[in-house]
Amino acid sequence: MRINKYLSECGVCSRREADALIADKKVIVNGAPAGFGMQIEPSDEVFVNGKKVKPVESKTYLAFNKPKGIVCTSEKKEKNNLIDFLGLEKRITYAGRLDKDSEGLLLLTDDGDLIDALMTGSNGHEKEYVVTVLKDLTDEKIDRLSKGVFLNEINRKTRPCRVWKTAENEFHIVLTQGINRQIRRMCQSIGLKVKKLVRIRIGNIHLGKLPAGKYRNLTDSEIKKLMDLKIKTGRSNLR
Repeated sequence: MRINKYLSECGVCSRREADALIADKKVIVNGAPAGFGMQIEPSDEVFVNGKKVKPVESKTYLAFNKPKGIVCTSEKKEKNNLIDFLGLEKRITYAGRLDKDSEGLLLLTDDGDLIDALMTGSNGHEKEYVVTVLKDLTDEKIDRLSKGVFLNEINRKTRPCRVWKTAENEFHIVLTQGINRQIRRMCQSIGLKVKKLVRIRIGNIHLGKLPAGKYRNLTDSEIKKLMDLKIKTGRSNLR
């Protein structure tokens, strides 16, 4: 098994993130730094950041309502890091981060292939948000958001998306891509200041009435639909 897939099977991170760990020489195999694309055998000893890792026998799939102020990182130097907040015994990570000031749905899992599937923008899976702005939410600005907004700082235009107004200064937006701080950047570019941002849906998984700071196990039917996405992505990567 290739080293990046092995690390995803261990629930450490996605395959892309595994490559970054390897580049930083944070992955040690049998006492030596791992190389890109190396094969891992059952007898090999693999350490990440000094901790021995091995494939997870049973997978965990959780929906978590992230409160404002919690940071999507496992970095222990960050006092409000997500991993310490959760306090889970199993090694687990998130699919699709939320910034510190944003709230709402995170999917937590030790299934690295699923994380890759959810974080691949070309798959077009939907993420729905409720956004509250301070003022000046006009129909014209809703229309501009829906058609895609050019972001000067990254020289890129966002994809067209579904946007609809739900209150005087509130709207829903459904994205199919994952640019860093995308909604805040889109709003800023057309003169809107975000007051509150809550993710309420990822694909078929809904936040519902899950309290802030709490998590729940996904249902069998929710997991099945997520597995369909993982299988679809795996096939596309073979083309």
